[in-house]
Amino acid sequence: MYLKSHVIKTGLVISLLYLADLVQAEPSMDEGRPNILLIMSDDMGFSDIGCYGGEIDTPNLDRLAKNGLRFSQFYNAARCCPTRASLLTGVYQHQTGIGLMLGNRNLPGYSGDLGKNVLTIAEVLVKNGYGTYMTGKWHVTRFTRPQGPKENWPLQRGFEEFYGIIKGAGSFYDPVTLCRGNTYITPDNDPEYKPEVFYFTDAINDNAVMYLRQHFNESPDKPFFLYLAHTAAHWPMHALPEDIARYEGKYDGGFEPIRKARFERLKQIGLIDPSWALSAQSVNWEKVKHKSWDIRNMEVYAAMVDRMDQGIGKIIRELEVREQLDNTLIFYLQDNGGCAEGYGRNSPKEPYPTDLKPMRPDELQTRTWPPMQTRDGKPVRHGPGVVAGPADTFIGYGQGWANVSNTPFREYKHFVHEGGIATPLIVHWPQGLDGARKGELEHQPGHLIDIMATCLDVAGVPYPEDYGGRDILPLEGISLVPAFQGKPLNRKDALYFEHHLNSAIRDGKWKLVRKGSPRDGKIHPWELYDMEADRTETNDLATNYPEKVSELKAKWEAWAKRTNVLPWPFEAEIN
Repeated sequence: MYLKSHVIKTGLVISLLYLADLVQAEPSMDEGRPNILLIMSDDMGFSDIGCYGGEIDTPNLDRLAKNGLRFSQFYNAARCCPTRASLLTGVYQHQTGIGLMLGNRNLPGYSGDLGKNVLTIAEVLVKNGYGTYMTGKWHVTRFTRPQGPKENWPLQRGFEEFYGIIKGAGSFYDPVTLCRGNTYITPDNDPEYKPEVFYFTDAINDNAVMYLRQHFNESPDKPFFLYLAHTAAHWPMHALPEDIARYEGKYDGGFEPIRKARFERLKQIGLIDPSWALSAQSVNWEKVKHKSWDIRNMEVYAAMVDRMDQGIGKIIRELEVREQLDNTLIFYLQDNGGCAEGYGRNSPKEPYPTDLKPMRPDELQTRTWPPMQTRDGKPVRHGPGVVAGPADTFIGYGQGWANVSNTPFREYKHFVHEGGIATPLIVHWPQGLDGARKGELEHQPGHLIDIMATCLDVAGVPYPEDYGGRDILPLEGISLVPAFQGKPLNRKDALYFEHHLNSAIRDGKWKLVRKGSPRDGKIHPWELYDMEADRTETNDLATNYPEKVSELKAKWEAWAKRTNVLPWPFEAEIN
């Protein structure tokens, strides 16, 4: 296999056959059928990357934005696996069976496994002449055992090559459920990728470059679809020392100065209206007990994002060398807002083990949290005082920094207020975007459900009504191509959201939203916001416009019944 010709050193992909490849004729793909590169990052907020107001160094994503289009009102599904299910299929997550997470609650919307009545982008494109590749995080099946069912693993859902993880999180130095194809591997026994230092973000990007080279070498006349699903910057806060050093001192002032600076940049860029209020700060920096520890956590978080961008730069350069950048439609987006979860932030309840031994090359990690040890036999530590970054640590950056990541919005991952569902969307496609739109902002709302329709539109591929004798659900989304040309999208329906009883509908300028908690059975009252005047959701208008609340509530409930949101999977818990 072509991948085996690669030698990896210090995070850089160096091909022994690279120069020989370059002297071959460049691919002669039909320019009417672009390549498609879909990049998704993990647990990052609306304002983290530079071109969306952040102070983190992301020159490669910023370059794509400068020469492409940025959507200011694009939405995800509030959490990792529901977002991935919707993104891959072009329907709402409940219609795929992944309305919550990956447990089976024996209801159509909550089977925890990608359904057979939906198709992935890869399944459609591979049947229509595309090479299909994936690196990174899968997370759309509950069957994750090495010898268990694999019918919903990437190679069985349209991808010809896969390198990544089947589960949703784990160490960046020793990922749980790491696979090549259908086979579990470890960083130590992978015959095709042997860096001097294994770091999963690098591995995702490096293997993507390797797949591109394989494609251009073996299938030069075919376009490709590459799905690049990063785990950065999901907990644990793991980053390489040289990247962390670049952010030393940047966050010493705590939450408020960074939030205010991001807020001002967002207004200057035009991504938010200057009249909108900044949502309330969720954590008082003066009351933070372990300030130096929390500063370090954010430095590591920033380093994780920085490293991801560096690797995306490798992929861009590969496309440039192959003279395929102009003919490649690139999307960049995020799976949910910044994560306020407290993983790894409490002190251990028991002493760390002292009798651990190094793991064998073929020995698999089996636990995402808490991981028991590193591959070289150290206990994995957590809690205040443990300096984040190395392989023997497991820490999340916490609510205060998640609030910063989600500037200027309320709430976090898991919720469907804007802080949970607002994502950047960068679109770069020199041959397909109106040149006059270069570097512009697109303010029409969009959603994950639109990505499949857009991919098929640009590829000139019809969406099938049946597949392998199975009836297939119709797409819920619309193509974004009109927006690429500065035209209206003419969406015929509202956009809808639900996760864990957190519910919302976005219909024109109006958004109806509420919180819910299955743990205590509480469903909060509906809130109503004018997104043109108050997208930061600081002025609830529900009592001012009861008729609008009733209208939108009825639309949401009809959608919920149609798309398997109802019946609730936890009715016994909330009644």
